[in-house]
Amino acid sequence: MPRFEQRVLLGSVLVALPALLAALTLVLVRWEEPRRWACIAIAIVATAWLARWQYRRVVFPLYTLSGLLEALRQGDYSLRGVQGGVLGDAIYDINALAERLQRERLEFEESSYLLGKTLAALDSAVFVFDDGHRLRLLNPAAQRLLDAERHQLFGLSAAELGLASLLEGPAARVLTHVFPGRNGRFEIRHAPLRSGGRGGQLLVVNDVSRVLREEERAAWQRLLRVLGHEVNNSLAPIQSMAGTLATLAAREPLPEDWREDFRGGLELIGHRAEALGRFLSSYSKLARLPPPQPRAVELSTLVAKVAKLEQRLAVSVEAGEPLSLQADPDQLEQALINLLRNAVEATLPHGGVRLRWKQDGERACIEVEDDGPGPPPSDNLFVPFFTTKPGGSGIGLALARQIAEAHEGGVALLAREDARGAVARLWLPVRSPAGTADPGDSVE
Repeated sequence: MPRFEQRVLLGSVLVALPALLAALTLVLVRWEEPRRWACIAIAIVATAWLARWQYRRVVFPLYTLSGLLEALRQGDYSLRGVQGGVLGDAIYDINALAERLQRERLEFEESSYLLGKTLAALDSAVFVFDDGHRLRLLNPAAQRLLDAERHQLFGLSAAELGLASLLEGPAARVLTHVFPGRNGRFEIRHAPLRSGGRGGQLLVVNDVSRVLREEERAAWQRLLRVLGHEVNNSLAPIQSMAGTLATLAAREPLPEDWREDFRGGLELIGHRAEALGRFLSSYSKLARLPPPQPRAVELSTLVAKVAKLEQRLAVSVEAGEPLSLQADPDQLEQALINLLRNAVEATLPHGGVRLRWKQDGERACIEVEDDGPGPPPSDNLFVPFFTTKPGGSGIGLALARQIAEAHEGGVALLAREDARGAVARLWLPVRSPAGTADPGDSVE
């Protein structure tokens, strides 16, 4: 029997003992009337004193236990009970519970502090709404985006904050929006939340305008650097030859071979002007690529046609399983021609080029494999106008990638793993690309 229950039982027996003794005495001993009343009075006093003593022994430990439980209910986990008392086991369990709750609260506070610091350091604006779409949490970036103090924002609905439209539609999207504190292009993400058995909404707004501007500036810098390089390569000899011809024309008398010098100089100027014109024409072609107009394309027919267009080298076509997809056949053919031309030029005069296709999950993959020296060690292979070939325009790979990405696909140029050479891989979705016209749609 537990110690506390033993103490209660023994105490109860002691409380009843004086009354029992008095009754037994009165029955066995024939006392006179005054003594009988004196015995009864002594029994009553003894019983009252023992009852008070038993009350204190029972109630005070329960007061201690109740105080500990009340402290836990109030969130005060620092109080501890004496484990050696009459409620030793219960006090031990409550002390262990208090230690655990105190440890968990400390971990929660540390996690909350870390979460708060993380949210404060984020450039993304974070909003948390309850099931009534009323704001319950936001970070400093969200406060700056709304250009208001915290106390002015808490409790307002998403509609009052002008954010209701952002909680609707796709879970992730990029759009142009005007906020009180900023406007531009933003990435919007929202997701459902649950807390305390109730629903809510998480909204994250990320400003991508600065990133896009930096990428745009970097693209313009690369473009201007390449354009400046190509234009200077053409203008420098033209300027030099024009100066030479002007000096020659000023001589008196003219040398006997002046006609040949003039003819050679003019041919050089014409050649460089023609090269500059081809370069600008290539740029215009890359910049004016129209949206794809997809229709059913059978890869075996398209690949065989592209292979026959190459006359400098016999291209081997490795037959694959019949595979049809929705794509713009003219653009896809142009992309494959560019990849094939690069492979052939890398392989000439000796070596071979192979074309093959296969289905990889939901993607159609076309590979152009060559026996050349492999891809050059550069990260700019797909940068427009970047080229490692003498006389190259630098738009072949860039145009192929632009066409593939317009079909929601991509292009990669990799080194072969089994032998010397390179593999150009172009992949497209087998399904119809989103945002393009269906084969049956009319195009005006």
